[in-house]
Amino acid sequence: MKSSLERKMDRILERENSGRIKKGIKNRALRKLFANKLSVLGFIIFFVIMFMCLCAPLFTQYSSTKVDLRNILSPPTASHIMGTDKIGRDIWARVLYGGRISIGVGLGSALIATVLGVSLGTIAGYKGGWFDGIIMKISEILMSFPQIILVLILVTITGQSLWNLIFIFSITGWPSMYRMARSQMLSLREEEYVQALKAFGIGSMRIAFVHMLPNAIGPIFVNITLSTAMFILQEASLSFLGLGVPLEVATWGNILNAAQDLMILKNSWWVWLPTGIVVTLFVVGINFIGDGLRDATDPSQIG
Repeated sequence: MKSSLERKMDRILERENSGRIKKGIKNRALRKLFANKLSVLGFIIFFVIMFMCLCAPLFTQYSSTKVDLRNILSPPTASHIMGTDKIGRDIWARVLYGGRISIGVGLGSALIATVLGVSLGTIAGYKGGWFDGIIMKISEILMSFPQIILVLILVTITGQSLWNLIFIFSITGWPSMYRMARSQMLSLREEEYVQALKAFGIGSMRIAFVHMLPNAIGPIFVNITLSTAMFILQEASLSFLGLGVPLEVATWGNILNAAQDLMILKNSWWVWLPTGIVVTLFVVGINFIGDGLRDATDPSQIG
């Protein structure tokens, strides 16, 4: 025979499980995700480009920084399949090695912003009170600026470096993550299983992070993908303007920076067009993944 304490705990766990995503629902969400042809295409684009960038030495014999003054602005040839830039560097090598930096900036910034924003949103949404008020006011101030303007201001203050850029993107990106997590907590904290756990004396942070947060995992992943795409585009935009990662570091944005020269823009398409196509493909692929995740994790569409 179970004691009254054990029976009470069983009832609480049963209520808690009623609020969790069941294993069967998770499986249906995964099937729905991979049944979406665009999301599958997005995964293929994402992993192919990631693999080629991470394994760049398998696909090119050149360094991204090697200068060959005898091959300045050479069009695509068998030895330089994407041609060379204005100081003879191989464009294909720079696209592959530069992709490591650009993807790293985008994904790293998105993950840091997610950890910061989701942590603050989970605590604020569950606890409420003065903490929620302060964090909400800070997020409102940050979101009142157009994000690109705020990024430009911070770049001017902190200076140009890879780590500064990741820091700036993380600082400007967390408010949207915070608001998403906060709204999820506000909708979940009145659920019956949460009230039962509180009545049983389970700690607030354990309830919020262990028992409630897993229910928001779908929207979190969607926001990570969309933020990654946004930060990659912002890095490319800032580097194109000469305000992102220092020009000596190969990134997709720094390669596109060459298009500021009108002569190169008009007469040397291979310097900027292939890189622009790669950036576009990668961002579109991430957006396809994000759309698929959003549809697959939408509770109203999971049968």
